[in-house]
Amino acid sequence: MKFLNILTLILVIVGGLNWGLVGLFGFDLVAAIFGAGSGLARVVYVLVGLSAAWQVIPLFSAMGSGEFAARQNQ
Repeated sequence: MKFLNILTLILVIVGGLNWGLVGLFGFDLVAAIFGAGSGLARVVYVLVGLSAAWQVIPLFSAMGSGEFAARQNQ
């Protein structure tokens, strides 16, 4: 489970950096590497999206355990 959380977090970071490049420079790194509209680029986009959805689980887990509240009181 820990490996999956780390892998999905890395993919979410990659996706966020890609969107930053798109927003700042109009440059889509995934499309540049794999080809715009290619099947492989679509797979990468889907994996990033699924990774973001998966990262909701640790977020709600941390919120439910009171981890956020404990850090705010420090």
